[in-house]
Amino acid sequence: MAVHTHSASVTVNAPVHQVYQLFSHFNDFPKFMTFVKEVTYKDDQTSHWVAQVLGNQEWDAVNENWVPDQQIGWRSTSGLENNGKVTFQSAGANQTQVTVAINVNPPAGVLGDAVEKLGGGKLFENKLQHDLDHFAQMVAQAPPGALDPESSNYLFHGDSAAAQGKTTGAQDVTMDQSSVSNAS
Repeated sequence: MAVHTHSASVTVNAPVHQVYQLFSHFNDFPKFMTFVKEVTYKDDQTSHWVAQVLGNQEWDAVNENWVPDQQIGWRSTSGLENNGKVTFQSAGANQTQVTVAINVNPPAGVLGDAVEKLGGGKLFENKLQHDLDHFAQMVAQAPPGALDPESSNYLFHGDSAAAQGKTTGAQDVTMDQSSVSNAS
């Protein structure tokens, strides 16, 4: 069994602080990612994830190595073995380079490694890049003032798991709660 690293990067037309604030709300991932069906918080440091990548995968994760406006990271504590980090770097006036690096130990041991080598890893990396591009598009198309994570509950990319109705019931509850709390 081997750990496989996957990465993707995108330039977002918004300042670093704003991009960091938006991206560090993991429970918003189903709004722009196609394969993330749920991210629900257990507390401010731990979360539960459900994703559809080469089958349905679930894991619990703990936040690691967070540096405001520079980096966020996580490490799974159960379920699919993975860890990663997202870095945020200024790319000029009101632009941010977002780079995601994910390390995954595929399930099923040798079989998982074989799937990885036969193209499963490349498929995942392509989805990751596709979804980062969605994030950049969503930010670019947001109306003025909509990029505050506390008031952006209506921002969705049309190809996302949320827009396609592929989120879990637990995720739907968190999105409904954020809509209600943000509406008041």
